[in-house]
Amino acid sequence: MMSDVILKGRAFKFGDDISTDLIIPGKYSHLRSNLPELAKHVMEDADPTFAKKVKPSDFIIAGNNFGIGSSREHAALVIKMAGVNAILAKSVGRIFFRNAINQGLPVLICDTNKIDAGDEIEVNLTKGEITDSTKGIKLSFSKIPKVMLDILSEGGLIPYINKYGDFII
Repeated sequence: MMSDVILKGRAFKFGDDISTDLIIPGKYSHLRSNLPELAKHVMEDADPTFAKKVKPSDFIIAGNNFGIGSSREHAALVIKMAGVNAILAKSVGRIFFRNAINQGLPVLICDTNKIDAGDEIEVNLTKGEITDSTKGIKLSFSKIPKVMLDILSEGGLIPYINKYGDFII
């Protein structure tokens, strides 16, 4: 039996339609070969102060269509590099979702209406449970398949494949 994977942190709230252009502004495209520097500008066009305020283990909470737009895998990677634990959203772009999992960044589809900016939340990836400690409420999301949990726990698809050589189902 797999032990529970628990993430804890503070919520940063965004609305609907956060595109990859808002996640990594085009004016910084010259930094694609310097990802640590690019991560200093993550979400800048959606919230100019985000990169300076986010701390390791914080969460991005969003509405519908998070990560829509191009297939830039850098978008998920720089969010992770900025220290974000996971993204909770009502819906996400399909390619962004896959890129995030490949980079080891959990993306959870759930109703985010009751979570506000600054709330302290705890996510149990294994059980599909979210606890908003600030409000004393519990929310749920669909359980993550074991193979995806394994990919996330290894830090992404490449570390997983390097360790196991193939998918273990």
